[in-house]
Amino acid sequence: MSEADDQGTPTGPEDWTPEVEEIRHRRSLARRMGGPAKVRRQHETGRLTVRERIDRLVDPGSFAEIGALTGFADHADDGRLTSVLPANFVAGTARVDGRPVMLGADDFTVRGGSGDAAIHAKQIYAEEYAGRMRLPVVRLLDGASGGGSVKMAQEAGYSYLPVNPAWDDVVGNLSLVPVVAACLGPTVGLGAARLVMSHLAVMVEGIGQLFTAGPPVVRGGTGEDLTKEELGGAAVHRRNGTIERFVATEDDAFAVIRGFLGYLPGSVHEPPPVVPSGDPADRREESLLSAVPRDARRPYRIGPIMEAIFDQGSVFRYAEYGGATVTALARLDGHPVGVLATDPYRGATMSVEGAQAITRLVDLCETFHLPIVSLTDQGGMTIGRVAEERGTIRAGARAITAVYQARVPQAELILRRVYGVGGAGIVNRHRAGRSWAWPSGDWGSLPLQGGIEAAFRAQLEQAEDPEAEIERIRRTLAAIASPFRTAERFGVQDLIDPRDSRPLLCAWVRDAYRILPELTGPPSFGTRP
Repeated sequence: MSEADDQGTPTGPEDWTPEVEEIRHRRSLARRMGGPAKVRRQHETGRLTVRERIDRLVDPGSFAEIGALTGFADHADDGRLTSVLPANFVAGTARVDGRPVMLGADDFTVRGGSGDAAIHAKQIYAEEYAGRMRLPVVRLLDGASGGGSVKMAQEAGYSYLPVNPAWDDVVGNLSLVPVVAACLGPTVGLGAARLVMSHLAVMVEGIGQLFTAGPPVVRGGTGEDLTKEELGGAAVHRRNGTIERFVATEDDAFAVIRGFLGYLPGSVHEPPPVVPSGDPADRREESLLSAVPRDARRPYRIGPIMEAIFDQGSVFRYAEYGGATVTALARLDGHPVGVLATDPYRGATMSVEGAQAITRLVDLCETFHLPIVSLTDQGGMTIGRVAEERGTIRAGARAITAVYQARVPQAELILRRVYGVGGAGIVNRHRAGRSWAWPSGDWGSLPLQGGIEAAFRAQLEQAEDPEAEIERIRRTLAAIASPFRTAERFGVQDLIDPRDSRPLLCAWVRDAYRILPELTGPPSFGTRP
């Protein structure tokens, strides 16, 4: 307030300079985070601070912070600020490779990201604003994300009924905008839940851990004495379907986030972004002619086939926990697509984890309108006692249901096997999708050559020379199994030269993108984590 002289003339400043200086001062205090000692401790554990993470992820100068002055302040009797502890959640809009996003990041240097240093209204607002403004959500998680603590109950003087902050919007955003989350430290409780409530979860090996409750709580509850890494490190989660991608450094995590968002629209109300491609759509790779060996028992590498078919450098591996099942995003003539494939060096059948990976990829494509391409070499569901104990058929049926519920265009290149329920459901063959088969194609309810003894048991028992009879039957079945026989009856749409795969798919994807505007909007069923 301005002072006045004896005649009532103001003697203080006539503008708002003091208040503007106070804003600048408070913003500078917020940038100190938990203080030098806590920042030093963060660095000693090999982790970046929340401010460093933001600077490395977003386009330079694009971060516009929201609620920078939010925190716990102490004031002198005259109202002057004496100290402030910033809230341990930093939020704001930013651009990532030129695209607008909503960014929310935990500050572990302030009470380890726990609830007693959180102001949940800020987190709630960030999720709500992202949904209303159709902004992709990026969460950088490190700590409890403002989850509850014993200290909170002690200070409040009562126990509270738990509520997950912003959860209506957290759930709703999965069906509205791309959501990416990175595990950049010990991520526990509410933080763990916020990590998996995403379309892509990334973990930095060695510094990121994920657990519902940390080691002290687990020790008291179950008696297990485990380190953070033993309880929730990469080795724990690598195959369980919780984390899509594992990376070596935080910068690698930021690169994965940028890459993933590049395939997706800003929201479900837009088609995926088409980018110029310097890779000729009519490229025909000679390597594809011999990519699948004639010997059906010999495996082959799926990676070189994917690189030969899709735009060079565009293959982005998705759910790494799928085992033999490969899921990816890629581009055809600059058009984003989802990809289902099999890595024969790791197997040919659909496991529980493979089914989870398929479900995740197909649901992602249906939510954000990406056409799906299957490079089919599917030996059916995994069999055996362990597979039965794990309920493989239910997980597989769930994946097939996702495929059948997806409205986006689907295309298929049959590389080798199409067996059983798993092979039948890898694309929806009841719809008018486009399908081509390579001459190496081999299909049926089960492998014909493998079922001879069971199918012809009585005939073999009566034969004078069972071995000769088996060989005769094998020759007969080999002729029947020829893909040309199937093509004659329109059992497959076309047999093609493998080198024509890319030109054919590039022509198809342009047609597929013509109908995508009709599919924009929220999915017909809510997307789940």
